[in-house]
Amino acid sequence: MARQIRHDYEGGWYHVMSRGFQRQAIFTNETENGYFVRLLADMIERYGVILHAYVLMPNHYHLLLETPHANASRALQWLNVSYSVWYNRRNARSGAVFQARYKSVLVEGVGKWALACSAYVHLNPVRVRALGLDKTSRSQLKAGNIPEPTPAQRNAWLRCLREHTWSSYPAYAGCVNAPKWLTCETLLDRVEPMGSVTAYEQFITQQLGISSDDYSSFIRSPVFGSEAFKEKIRRLLVKSNPKGETNLESWKRLLPFKTVVARMEFFKGEKWEVFAKRRGDWGRDMVLYNGRMQCGLTLGEIGEFVGMHPSAIAQSTARFVAKLTSQSSLALQQKEFFKILMEE
Repeated sequence: MARQIRHDYEGGWYHVMSRGFQRQAIFTNETENGYFVRLLADMIERYGVILHAYVLMPNHYHLLLETPHANASRALQWLNVSYSVWYNRRNARSGAVFQARYKSVLVEGVGKWALACSAYVHLNPVRVRALGLDKTSRSQLKAGNIPEPTPAQRNAWLRCLREHTWSSYPAYAGCVNAPKWLTCETLLDRVEPMGSVTAYEQFITQQLGISSDDYSSFIRSPVFGSEAFKEKIRRLLVKSNPKGETNLESWKRLLPFKTVVARMEFFKGEKWEVFAKRRGDWGRDMVLYNGRMQCGLTLGEIGEFVGMHPSAIAQSTARFVAKLTSQSSLALQQKEFFKILMEE
């Protein structure tokens, strides 16, 4: 599995998830849950991170973190290693406790994005098959194949969330006092009326039953936020990323192909419809090449955009690559065009 590009920066917000090795349970009783929560409190004190939301499930956990000191990687490595050492000693075992490295999604800290992420975190205890809110059931609900949940069902789900001890939701709902190391005010201030636990619970109620498609960004994309935010982070990481086995391709795919076309139109001073039909045009081939290299698109995906057969695109890009090595003027144009793609 490709290693993620780690993106530590001041003020970053992250949705973090880590599973037990081979999806095995790692929180099996109150002692294990309680120890992990104590580690969360220690992590906040040690590294100065801000914890906005969390939930512990039997075989995984979710966190919504803010990092004023650009140290998410260090803090989370300490958290997982500390729990793994303790867990192995307690259970007289050895080996990995967590499944590979933790997964993190960069979240836009302003506006609606972090609030939506908190809902994703807090709804984990009820989005299970036993309660009829697993992925399949939610998809069936969205398609209209099963009836909308009744008020009694929604109340039962909310009761389950309130009673899930190992989650920040009871504090958000006003059922318990929030510990000093948990920050609820930032997100409570984003619901109306500001700071109202009742308003936050109404917000969560609205999310109950929504298809998982509405949260697919958490799974398929390395960043969750506005298009402007995605583009800002994409440029930063694609330009600075060291070579190695990473999820660089998933970051590249955040660059829309239509953006490449639009910036080539600016670069050439011609419309795509004009030079795309010109056989052997360097602008057309440069667009196809950058669609592969900078957008991370497949030949078939590019073909759907431009109306060309994948084999024709492969031939065009192969010719373009050959010309890049033999024609210094074309290589210079590609370098200049890349700068334009990286611009604000």
